[in-house]
Amino acid sequence: MDEKLIQRLESAVARLEALSCGRGGSPDIGGDAASLDPSIVAYEDLIAQFVGRVSSAAEKIGGQVLDVTKIIEQAFSTQKELLIKVKQSQKPDMAGLVEFLKPLNEVIVKATKMTEGRRSDFFNHLKAATDSLTALAWIAYSGKDCGMSMPIAHVEESWQMAEFYSNKILVEYRNKDANHVEWAKALKELYIPGLRDYVKSHYPLGPVWSASGKTVVFAATKASASGAPAPPPPPPASLFSSEPPKPSSSQPKEGMAAVFEEINSGKPVTSGLRKVTADMKTKNRADRSGVVSAGEKESRVSSSSFSKAGPPKLELQMGRKWVVENQIGKKNLVIDDCDAKQSVYIFGCKDSVLQIQGKVNNITIDKCSKMGVVFKDVVAACEIVNCNGIEVQCQGSAPTISVDNTGGCQLYLSKDSLGASITTAKSSDINVLVPGAGQDDDWGEHALPHQYVHVYKDGQFVTTPVSHSGG
Repeated sequence: MDEKLIQRLESAVARLEALSCGRGGSPDIGGDAASLDPSIVAYEDLIAQFVGRVSSAAEKIGGQVLDVTKIIEQAFSTQKELLIKVKQSQKPDMAGLVEFLKPLNEVIVKATKMTEGRRSDFFNHLKAATDSLTALAWIAYSGKDCGMSMPIAHVEESWQMAEFYSNKILVEYRNKDANHVEWAKALKELYIPGLRDYVKSHYPLGPVWSASGKTVVFAATKASASGAPAPPPPPPASLFSSEPPKPSSSQPKEGMAAVFEEINSGKPVTSGLRKVTADMKTKNRADRSGVVSAGEKESRVSSSSFSKAGPPKLELQMGRKWVVENQIGKKNLVIDDCDAKQSVYIFGCKDSVLQIQGKVNNITIDKCSKMGVVFKDVVAACEIVNCNGIEVQCQGSAPTISVDNTGGCQLYLSKDSLGASITTAKSSDINVLVPGAGQDDDWGEHALPHQYVHVYKDGQFVTTPVSHSGG
């Protein structure tokens, strides 16, 4: 870390000398001047301090963890170069923005590919890293109508999905290998508070383009001007999804999601651009099938009971009940337009992850297997029924959590939900994980008893839970 800091200082001095000996530099256009801008220097500090800590831990682990960490380094380095170009360029149109963001998207595709295929022993590390990189899409924010959350909120929301896998690393390695624990903690601090505070200080309303800089030219425009059609780019995954690209016939995308959908399509970006009307929005469509297209091929699973249950659904019914059904192998399901009067019913899903971004009245998880659910606040209760291998994370408050006829359940509670009443019936292997007293303290794991001793005493039966060593 010290050597890297010295190299950065030497580089900064060299740039200053070059500017003083040259034309004096225009801070609006010159590359050297842009790289000395306080916001760019602060970003370099972010890389040196926070990315450096993740890299240091990864070097002690090696293997795929080191490989994906190098991609994180590359992604942050690429974003730094884009931030420099922002200061030198005028705000582009939609087509220009696609071309401008393409280098960052290509780096994130590399991380996404590491999570595909045969499941790695370090799958949680790969998913945490890949999902976290969607936070870098804050640079695509172009206004309140662009289809994205504001930059600070986008960084925070992006980390929430990555934290689901990061917490699994902390639990798995807390008593096995301190290097993995350090890597997971460093990854979180890279985004919260690292990137979040950086965006808050320098770009709370998005990137500030130059008023007198050069114009970003879309590469396909040059090709078509010469008479030769531009070759279609390979279909990368979107910055907003850890899944492979969807077919062009999939549900319509809005705002910046449409930008990256066009990158994936291979057709000229300017074709088909139009204003998204209210009836085109997913939440207002009568044929809404959720994040996953009903016509999309389902992942192969060993059991046919799920695939034959019916088409996948993610829809709001009658304005009061969100229904999530038969989702298989989908890791980025999101409900982001909900309120405290609505309920969520999750049925027949397998090997998927659902994130509920907002307060809802009630959550029911029924007949699901290997399902992860992350939610913020629930007014009434979160109910888990007839499930197997379920992981549920409460990031806010939940007065009641019930587990019925379920085998294998991991409950992650936040500090605000430690007062929740947890009831269990006909269930086994239930573990509740609670945060440590301090921010850097390990999570505490508590196994809830499912065996009891009943003793007849003083005219009645007295029931006590069976205590297991290490439980």
